[in-house]
Amino acid sequence: MRTNRLRVGAALLCLAATTTLVSCGTSDDSAGGKTTLNYWLWDDKQLPAYQACATAFHKANPDITVKITQTAWAQYWQNLTTQITAGDAPDVWVDHASYYPQFVSSNQIVDLQPYVDKDKVDLSGYQAGLADTWVKDGKRYGLPKDWDTVAVVYNTTMLKAQGIDAADLNDLTWNPTDGGTLEKVIAESTIDTKGRNGLDPKFDKNNIKVYGFLPEWADGSQGQNGWGDLAVSNGFSFLDKNPWGTHYNYDDPALSDTITWMKHLIDKGYSPRLDKKSTAANSELLNAGKGAITFAGSYAISSYTGDAAQQKFAFAPLPTGPEGRKSSINGLSDAIWTGSPHKDQAWQWVKFMASAGCQDIVAKSAVVFPALKTSTQKALAAHEAKGDDVKVFTEEAADANGTFLLPVTDHGSEISTIVQDAIQSAVLGQDSPKNALKKANDKVNGLFK
Repeated sequence: MRTNRLRVGAALLCLAATTTLVSCGTSDDSAGGKTTLNYWLWDDKQLPAYQACATAFHKANPDITVKITQTAWAQYWQNLTTQITAGDAPDVWVDHASYYPQFVSSNQIVDLQPYVDKDKVDLSGYQAGLADTWVKDGKRYGLPKDWDTVAVVYNTTMLKAQGIDAADLNDLTWNPTDGGTLEKVIAESTIDTKGRNGLDPKFDKNNIKVYGFLPEWADGSQGQNGWGDLAVSNGFSFLDKNPWGTHYNYDDPALSDTITWMKHLIDKGYSPRLDKKSTAANSELLNAGKGAITFAGSYAISSYTGDAAQQKFAFAPLPTGPEGRKSSINGLSDAIWTGSPHKDQAWQWVKFMASAGCQDIVAKSAVVFPALKTSTQKALAAHEAKGDDVKVFTEEAADANGTFLLPVTDHGSEISTIVQDAIQSAVLGQDSPKNALKKANDKVNGLFK
């Protein structure tokens, strides 16, 4: 999935876009009372697991066939919006917490609560907090299918060459004043073209071979891949309440101080300039040896392991900030289109994907962590069987005080654009972080008046 979920900010804009697309939406019933459900997802790495789920589902429900369409993240939401507008959307699609409020407000997805009540679906087995993400005004618009937390990813060979003990990364600290031990490790991991690291008095910040830290700036209004996690560890809170808050706090100094520190890494030569940054994903840059450390969600594990990894990587917990170690926790669900003529059959498919029957299949693929706690443990075991130590992600998820939900509110696309533009303007030096975020916050809260 690369940085799919983390590029939510830029992709939210696609919900308002219109393109020309060959119809591939809902299918009519075929002869003999059989039904074909069209199901859309974006992750090519998860496609085999969900195809296996579809096969198992069809075996149990021979009158229902699931046709899966996979579209890359960059086109997924744009294509979906086009099909909804044309009245030819898929029966079911993978949904994201940042998007579904807009589908709810336009009455484009089905309230699942009557189905949940009728079939007595047990919601207690999911990772804490995920089920409530999909509820508004007593109506439920999805069942949890997976989750992700964020961790430090680092090149083990590069850090070892600089004398950095991997064990030290398990107890990193951070603060916006001096950067804590995180900044020290980043400095040691930054190498100029003459082989000197960032702590060497002769270090040349203008000629860098390996950047110590690769930040994610295309992170919308949430900063899931870095600034959001650090800011919350610094005492920042996105909203007055979450989900469905109506007042944002982007003017909080805890956030502007975080952005100021991250810009400071650029000024020191430890991170690439935003206006000079490669368009390649951070995972690709790290695999190419252009960077040593970044933050990444658990959905991106496969980008750093197995055959996909050209370098040797390992995962460590996020650093502990002034208010503790904080990781965002996020998850996906499946939405049923209100225009589907097969809502009952679509519910059976959605219910199956949210059950152990499908989530155990997904777990065996070792690509993402399923939402059910029992399936999560099976996914962890599948990773371990492949020789990948990824328990840092599950340990973060299990820490009741160590995670926070990403914002779920109305006006998601507008907020994403406003905040990302403000942060990028600050990073580029066009405005101070404090001023840029104050102006952005005023605009964001004005949307709720």
